[in-house]
Amino acid sequence: MANVRELKKDINFLASELVTEAYVKQLVKEDVDNDKIAEVMVKAIEFRNNLVAKANHPDGKDNPKLVKAFYRKLRKDMMESFLSISEETNAL
Repeated sequence: MANVRELKKDINFLASELVTEAYVKQLVKEDVDNDKIAEVMVKAIEFRNNLVAKANHPDGKDNPKLVKAFYRKLRKDMMESFLSISEETNAL
């Protein structure tokens, strides 16, 4: 697995994509609810903040197997959260 810095870059990229997607949806569609767009943007920012905080504090720092499993689960959770927020944006 890549280092933590690369993971954080991926998290930041995905969060910025979510915010951009919501913003573009707001600009392009006229009948979209601005409050719902704002909620999606807040979820994207919370998504970023929560995952970066988790990446900074892995479980089982002394055991490399636990750390590897922690980051593997974190990447899986990252993708699941990204997809759910993205689907929510597309549904608007």
